[in-house]
Amino acid sequence: MRYFYLLICFITIIPTLDANDKENEEYWKKQTEVLDAYWEYREEVAQEENKEAYTPDPYALTSNLTSNVSELIIGENDGRRNLGGKARNGDCMATNPIDRCWRCDPNWANNRKKLADCVQGFGRKTIGGKNGPFYVVTSPNDNDLVNPVPGTLRHAVTRNGPLWITFSHSMNIRLSQELIMAGDKTIDGRGADVYISGGAGFTIQFVKNVIIHGIKIFDIQVGSGGLIRDSETHYGIRTMSDGDGISIFGSSNVWIDHVSMRNCRDGLIDAIMGSTAITISNSHFTDHNEVMLFGASDSYTLDKIMQITVAFNHFGKRLIQRMPRCRYGFIHVVNNDYTHWEMYAIGGSKNPTIISEGNRFIAPNNIFAKEITKREYSPEQVWKSWQWSSVNDEYMNGAFFVQSGAPLNNRPFTRKDMISAKPGSYVGRLTRFAGSLKCIVGKPC
Repeated sequence: MRYFYLLICFITIIPTLDANDKENEEYWKKQTEVLDAYWEYREEVAQEENKEAYTPDPYALTSNLTSNVSELIIGENDGRRNLGGKARNGDCMATNPIDRCWRCDPNWANNRKKLADCVQGFGRKTIGGKNGPFYVVTSPNDNDLVNPVPGTLRHAVTRNGPLWITFSHSMNIRLSQELIMAGDKTIDGRGADVYISGGAGFTIQFVKNVIIHGIKIFDIQVGSGGLIRDSETHYGIRTMSDGDGISIFGSSNVWIDHVSMRNCRDGLIDAIMGSTAITISNSHFTDHNEVMLFGASDSYTLDKIMQITVAFNHFGKRLIQRMPRCRYGFIHVVNNDYTHWEMYAIGGSKNPTIISEGNRFIAPNNIFAKEITKREYSPEQVWKSWQWSSVNDEYMNGAFFVQSGAPLNNRPFTRKDMISAKPGSYVGRLTRFAGSLKCIVGKPC
């Protein structure tokens, strides 16, 4: 039996040998060398926009989101449980405050832009392409990276100005190289089955105002680079892409919602280089090693402005670690369902603030992987001052969260947030519809 446990430990450690390339300082040295004047200017503009998107009092914002969830779970006036989420006509089951904002409307297809009013958390000001016209993608092809064909997704996301992008029919899009998005765009997959698979992934670099909603992303590969368009007025040489499903690089006001993701070459979602004002919600993640990386470089201290909300997601089968793994920044992890991990769920280094609230953690059977948290590259005398707090989480199958920092008993949450019914016990219902939805025109989604 003793040797069996040693074998399990060894098997569990193996995945860490394949580390994220972006955590290598040599990687950042090369990236700096290839930034030309165009991208240097874009970076300067984005840094100013990211500072404007930063919330000086993040605790107040987390309280606001928690209050909205609390009001949904416990009716404020009469104390009745309110998790059913049925619309008055009885046809809709929306079980969290983001979904209740739009899903019960049978006329959602004619009122698509209502979605932009529904985001909560740190990405709350994201409007995507709400102020622009609709653009309908009619072709899954991605053959011309410099002069993309009208009607393709690459043509849509590289247009100047805001656009609300929809799809004429279900399609499987294999991206030949990374899809570099211009700002003020919404990718709205509702009403079609849209797959991004077998090729490169999304790059959101030095822009603001991006919504990605209702699509499936899987089997993403490393791109070889080359000449790639990133706007109507510019294309240039790109190095190899990392193989992330979605890479958020020096950007702000980004909302990722109801996305299903699995099996990408690098991370499923990475947010790095001072990215902030991000919400990742209602999504379903499976079949991956290093799921989310927030902050990639120990030396890049501008990641201290990073603020990310991770809410109502389901971290599912065959996941291993990093849900998320954080450097610097303020991360609010609220009402997620962690049903699977093999090493740990939430980790970090460089003193990130992590507030875990109302999540359900179901530990694996491996007795060496019951701990939810993992601090890296710091001894206890250093990390014991980091603010890592667990509030109303539910632990199952021996899961445990190692807290650190000052207690949050009376600060910063209001009494309304500290409800007696533990939110973590309701997470299965709050996340019931995580992932890409099958929305039918004329019916509640």
